[in-house]
Amino acid sequence: MPYFDSERGRLHCRRWAVEEPAARLALLPGTGQHSGHYHRFAAALRSARIELWALDTAGQGLSEGDPDAPGTLDELTADAGRFLDIVGRDHTDAPVLMGHSLGAVTALHLAAEKTCDLPGLVLCGTPRRVAHTVANPHLRTLAVHGVDDRRAPIDVIRLWTARHRSVDLREYADAGHDLLHEPVRDRVASDIAEWVLTAV
Repeated sequence: MPYFDSERGRLHCRRWAVEEPAARLALLPGTGQHSGHYHRFAAALRSARIELWALDTAGQGLSEGDPDAPGTLDELTADAGRFLDIVGRDHTDAPVLMGHSLGAVTALHLAAEKTCDLPGLVLCGTPRRVAHTVANPHLRTLAVHGVDDRRAPIDVIRLWTARHRSVDLREYADAGHDLLHEPVRDRVASDIAEWVLTAV
């Protein structure tokens, strides 16, 4: 369980190790979530030889900080950049970056700065604020979204992905905001694993 120092305290990240992984996925959780919530997702990825890493945002899980104040987008992006450096340590290939909800916004912001280092980007439950973000056409991106997502209505992400040919949108009927913890989670995890293996 690695830790690293940020400007807002000591942050924790979790690794589900895979022997000789085919790929690595670095996950930025959403508000109120932490790495301990993703053991089932990690197990599903392990069967595809994908190693999962997940960050505890400031104030969540084992990370220091205020749980009611996760940080500004710039602060979250700086934390995510340090997290990616740890995941990429001792490896020549960069991991695929994934974000859920607020983590998706952070991932997009970070990807704008590190596109040359990332083989791919996965967005899950992306909030409506993404409507004003421009996707990099050279970065392969997968967006997974529940059709019944009330926290982040799918209409916005449909319009956004339609404007960006580099983004592949997968929709899941009878599913809401937290796709990795809903009844469709196995199908979502399988789709993400298959896509990640084509991105690396």
